[in-house]
Amino acid sequence: ERLAVVVLNFTPVVREGYRLGVPCGGRWRERLNSDSEWYGGSNVGNGGTVEAEPVPWMGRPWSVRLTLPPLGGLVLLPERG
Repeated sequence: ERLAVVVLNFTPVVREGYRLGVPCGGRWRERLNSDSEWYGGSNVGNGGTVEAEPVPWMGRPWSVRLTLPPLGGLVLLPERG
């Protein structure tokens, strides 16, 4: 089973500390950051990975705190391990 979480920020403001519910714990990798320098963006993001916390959120047992790039999106994948 493949799992991906997509989060979009349609505002021109960076959202720091944005909490998002996820279905499992562990490390989550930023597979895509549309604001990456690679795509000509300002490189606002999470340094490539975030660690899920056992804080229930949005009906999910775990959550991550993210920095959302302005007018951009992230695709997160759980690391296999």
